[in-house]
Amino acid sequence: MGLSEDPDLQHILFGLFLSMYLVTVLGNLLIILAVSSDSHLHTPMYFFLSNLSLADIGFISTTVPKMIVNLLNHSRVISYGGCLTQMSVFIIFGCMDDLLLTMMAYDRFVAICHPLHYSVIMNPRLCGFLLLLSLLISLLDSQLQNLSVLNFSYFKDVEISNFFCDPSQLLNLTCSETFSSTIVKCFVFASFVKRQAHRMVKNKK
Repeated sequence: MGLSEDPDLQHILFGLFLSMYLVTVLGNLLIILAVSSDSHLHTPMYFFLSNLSLADIGFISTTVPKMIVNLLNHSRVISYGGCLTQMSVFIIFGCMDDLLLTMMAYDRFVAICHPLHYSVIMNPRLCGFLLLLSLLISLLDSQLQNLSVLNFSYFKDVEISNFFCDPSQLLNLTCSETFSSTIVKCFVFASFVKRQAHRMVKNKK
């Protein structure tokens, strides 16, 4: 359904979100470039930070470019396959974002509570394993919710009360309440609460 139906507001929203998107992508690319080019930043914390920046780029690139194109073309239509793809990629990068923040918190815990064993515990092998584990968990989370949506009967001409294919909105499109969809909805809600808690802690810091 988009953000607004006012034609005059469409151009303002287009310029606003385009500039915010470019600034966000450029900022994250600069972080990745700084970490990769400076040998002093080749530590576990900055390793996770650079991957977090990469996940952030993928996260916003899943929804914002499509919304910008819709604002420019005055169209709010997305195909069935495109909607499922957008939802899947959105979940993957969103889950990776949360898991990388958790790993960065664990890294600081080891650095503060076990400073003498920090280099032994947080070795490159463990960091690579944690990154791979976060990717696998994100893929599993995405496929779980994707399969739940695919179990629904085919639908068209449906309005989604958001500017992208929100997983919770898609799960509400089912006509019958099944046990699997209820479990997935609870999982989506728990993931949303956890993401908001991470953001609140980050803002307080």
